[in-house]
Amino acid sequence: MNTSSNHFDTITTLLERNDILTSAAEIQGMFCGMLGGGMPLECQDWLEPLSDFINQGEPFSKEVIDSFRTLFDSTCQQLVESDFALVLCLPEDSTPINERGQALLNWVQGFMLGFGLHQDDLTGCSDDVKEALEDFAEIARMDDEMAEDEESEQALFEVMEYVRVTAMLCFNELGKSPEQQQSEPKTVH
Repeated sequence: MNTSSNHFDTITTLLERNDILTSAAEIQGMFCGMLGGGMPLECQDWLEPLSDFINQGEPFSKEVIDSFRTLFDSTCQQLVESDFALVLCLPEDSTPINERGQALLNWVQGFMLGFGLHQDDLTGCSDDVKEALEDFAEIARMDDEMAEDEESEQALFEVMEYVRVTAMLCFNELGKSPEQQQSEPKTVH
């Protein structure tokens, strides 16, 4: 079984048990957006923004924090792999198509939110990243019901793959590995 699906089901169930109204897809999307927007990989400053945006500023239980940390660490690992290893945290392929489509929209919305937290100046971004962010904004607004047919499955797969590759593109262009952090001059304010 796909580990991403396991993460999705486990974390989403945990969130429901803790009355947190989001899904694992949105959480991983936020992580990818923060990292793709320039948050350093070793940074652990993601807990407060997650609390603010998905839990009305309330602290998370240890179980939720541990689950988030596991997802964050595995997402970081996938982003730094050289073989485009990012696996989107989405429901299994056997899940009804509209549930998978909604999870993908939640992932993209999470990405946009996380990206915006760490990147507010797009002037230095490549045209590819700027175009990708415009596409993400369009994807996040999609809410049409999809038919349970092969054509819709193919369309959803193509959008999922585009989202996955685009998240890696943003990370590769703007993300910061520990080595990049060390080589950057320290700014004194």
